[in-house]
Amino acid sequence: MRHGWRGRGGWQQADVPDVDDAPAWLSGRLPDDWFVGEPEITIDREEILIVGELPQLTGDHADEAARSAAESGRISRFREDTRDHRIEIARQAEHRYRRKVAWGARIGGTKELFTTLSVPVMTRLRQPERQVLDTLVAAGVARSRSEALAWAVKLVGQHAEQWLTELREAMSTVDDLRAQGPDLA
Repeated sequence: MRHGWRGRGGWQQADVPDVDDAPAWLSGRLPDDWFVGEPEITIDREEILIVGELPQLTGDHADEAARSAAESGRISRFREDTRDHRIEIARQAEHRYRRKVAWGARIGGTKELFTTLSVPVMTRLRQPERQVLDTLVAAGVARSRSEALAWAVKLVGQHAEQWLTELREAMSTVDDLRAQGPDLA
């Protein structure tokens, strides 16, 4: 992959394949009996995350803890039974889209992700921002500054989802205009 300067926005990845057809490609590639309905597919610059809903459990459980344990066990069985096939699908998708593929499963109230990336993000924080992170660490909310930063980003994402959605849509429009280029005729 090449990286290049793109004006005020800073460094951007270039020559990364388009992933618009990834959900459709994966939908066609995944076995029909793996998930109930279509899986949730989340894509960013580094990773494609596929999370599918497994069939509901049958039978009674003594309490919520027992149900949760059974759900976790079902997800574990799915992970083990499908490992070789998931690796092959991931290998093909990684070749096609030049992104890592991660998996997860959900059943009832239990959701587990496996093989997900943890990507380092370089940032420069001034003392007031570092103090915020250090306060979160000192209070036991996070074990480290990096975990505190991840927690803060997640919190902002939850509370600013509408604004982030509008921003993503605006960025998509800019990308479309950039791809069209100017009409010099």
